[in-house]
Amino acid sequence: MNHLLSPHDWSYPVPIAYGPGRLSEIGKHCVALSMTNPLIVTDKGSRDLPFIAQTQSSLEHQGLRSHVFSNISPNPRDHEIASAKATFREGHHDGVIAMGGGSGMDGGKATCLTANNDIDLWRFNYDAPVVDISTGNAFPPLVCIPTTSGTGAETESTAMITDTQRGMKLCVWHPALKPSLALLDPKITLGLPPHLTAWTGIDALIHAIEAYCVPDFHPQCDGTALEAIKLITRWLPIAVADSDNLEARGGMQVGSCLGGIAFLKGLGVVHAISHMVGADYDTHHGLTNAVALPAVMRFNAPMLTEKLPALTAALGLADSEFDSFYQALCALLDELDIPRSLADLGVPLSAAPVLAKKAHLDAAAATNARPASVADIERILEEAITYGR
Repeated sequence: MNHLLSPHDWSYPVPIAYGPGRLSEIGKHCVALSMTNPLIVTDKGSRDLPFIAQTQSSLEHQGLRSHVFSNISPNPRDHEIASAKATFREGHHDGVIAMGGGSGMDGGKATCLTANNDIDLWRFNYDAPVVDISTGNAFPPLVCIPTTSGTGAETESTAMITDTQRGMKLCVWHPALKPSLALLDPKITLGLPPHLTAWTGIDALIHAIEAYCVPDFHPQCDGTALEAIKLITRWLPIAVADSDNLEARGGMQVGSCLGGIAFLKGLGVVHAISHMVGADYDTHHGLTNAVALPAVMRFNAPMLTEKLPALTAALGLADSEFDSFYQALCALLDELDIPRSLADLGVPLSAAPVLAKKAHLDAAAATNARPASVADIERILEEAITYGR
């Protein structure tokens, strides 16, 4: 039996419905969650793609109304969330369906955080004290549907939103908001262009690698991260080469989801840098991660000795030396046609000091495999900008 082509239901860490064609079930799931008029939140680039119409058709078939809010940028902004919140209230919606890659799902999750209350978005900052939510303004039910295989954002409430006043991407969340369902349908991702398949897929791989390298004891996340690495390195090159390979798309959907679960343990400086570069230069998050990865791995190398045997085994390498691990990552980046440096993404060397200060404040930097000061991050940025890999 080919498991990647069959339907499966999982309960950890939230209810997950996996399988080709399962988007057609979204109406039934929303009925089960007592929704009558969900707001579909997605990004600007996804508004006219077939899966939006398919979702609305399934909802309508179950007698549900719906509306699509698609004013979400590739790096979602705080004022866009305010607009989505207003749309939720004006339309008398009673649930959120967050659809898309990272931006669409982040936009939907942040909308869900604020829809039923008048609490400022930034009070939900991951590093701030947890806000009290009364039963009178409980969060609406949330369904997450990834349309790429990279973000892994479908099983948690965390969302990266740009604070337009500070020019920083910040993580917002609340422990009481959990997706009521994550629906993984690899058919949605068929035909995703090779470059987006590569960029989002590398994002998923970096989630798993950074999470596994976090210096903390969390065997659940570690095991999940290693399985994600195995799946992604096996199926990503195939998915890029053959956009209609459903098995490869399924492997990537599952691998991405596992990577997202793994980084509950934490991430690292790759993401800390990428968040701030994305906020200032509006670069694609997965692509920026991929370009920053080699410089951060070189910096982290002294702290990876104990991690390398499991990492290299997951990559299918014959030895556990750092050079083998590093060269395998660089070879994969080259195979996927990832640019060599952040300069190729339009980031000037003069930006390194400011970006380093911002990145050091990012929650991901605090869990990096090797402690990194502002000066350390500035040096990493200088390497990533000037010669990359």
